[in-house]
Amino acid sequence: MAMAKENPFANALEQLKIAAEHLKLDPGVHEVLKRPKRIMEVSIPVRMDDGRTDVFVGYRVQYNDARGPYKGGIRYHPGVTLDEVKALSAWMTWKCAVADLPFGGAKGGIVCDPKAMSPSELERMTRRYTTAISEAIGPDKDIPAPDVYTNAQVMAWILDTYSQLKGYMVPGVVTGKPISLGGSLGRDSATGRGAAFCTREAARVAKLPLKGATFAVQGYGNAGSNYATILEGMGARMVAASDSSGGVFCKKGLDARKLLRHKEKTGSVTGFPSSEEVSSEELLETECDILAPAALENTITREMAKDVKARMVVECANGPTTPGADEVLDSNGVMVVPDILANSGGVIVSYLEWVQNLDRLWWTVEEVNSKLERKIVGAFHGVHAQAAKSGVSMRTGALMVGVGKVAEAIKTLGIWP
Repeated sequence: MAMAKENPFANALEQLKIAAEHLKLDPGVHEVLKRPKRIMEVSIPVRMDDGRTDVFVGYRVQYNDARGPYKGGIRYHPGVTLDEVKALSAWMTWKCAVADLPFGGAKGGIVCDPKAMSPSELERMTRRYTTAISEAIGPDKDIPAPDVYTNAQVMAWILDTYSQLKGYMVPGVVTGKPISLGGSLGRDSATGRGAAFCTREAARVAKLPLKGATFAVQGYGNAGSNYATILEGMGARMVAASDSSGGVFCKKGLDARKLLRHKEKTGSVTGFPSSEEVSSEELLETECDILAPAALENTITREMAKDVKARMVVECANGPTTPGADEVLDSNGVMVVPDILANSGGVIVSYLEWVQNLDRLWWTVEEVNSKLERKIVGAFHGVHAQAAKSGVSMRTGALMVGVGKVAEAIKTLGIWP
């Protein structure tokens, strides 16, 4: 019998509880942080290409805005649930605080199979969803961005729909847009690049030479492939990679760019020349120095964690490691660079894009990457210092930093009336 999937929001609340205990958080503030401020569930009727009408369910959860406008991606996936979106919005809240960005946390999603839909069906669904949540989003309210199976084109549709409703162009309503519409250079690779910077800093702390270090990537999408390419440029060697169709392994190494071209041509990493096939589960057990889960949440469970052989786990995905798995990895001496730090490069450059839109600025890719590096390296060392000071894991250290900053904002604002 297959094991029941862990509830991601229950995991997020367990992480919050751990942080609250270490911070000796005021019980009232803890109660505030246990609940999203606003939950939207919308019905999305869409005329399909064959003439029938399908009705999709969409969500937008706005978790907390004590530190600024809500910020968070939108994902299209058949497995989207309300509890998943609630968890992701909570993690975004802590993530923005860890990176010291003036944002709160939000997340959105539509229950659909985008791979089975045509571009025109996706466009109609996106525009209908945007209309349904339009009163709740905006450059000073809530700024969506791409997530799983959404991209710059989806953001362009949201931008156009929102702007048509307002009667004028509002480029700051979304980030991750095409460059021609005010998107930022460097945004497409930001999540992977930020995770690579975090890996570099973690390797220095752990005294692990990156030159010649081996790594495996579960989830060879945008974040995973960019992470692999950039880490490879730092001297590391990728030995395994997987996507939703399966995985590949080669002890001598997989060329990151060639593997991406193979996937773009065939639709999957499987069948890559001079490699052997492995499952995503087998990939997690790969003998390597660094393991990068870059797919979905709940990838590394307590049972799976017992077989992780990597010295370091760098979470490119949101919520890939359960609290039970954290206990196992900690006891086995595996260093975990947590999601709310490791994959914050995306929201950091989203912030830079937002600033450029509001101030009508235009930065070069070198300027953007430099600002990203300074921001995320500073965040890494802030988290590492907190973890060392409190004698806790990097996960708990990151949560203490993020939750602590949000809690301080709530207490300073007070409860009105």
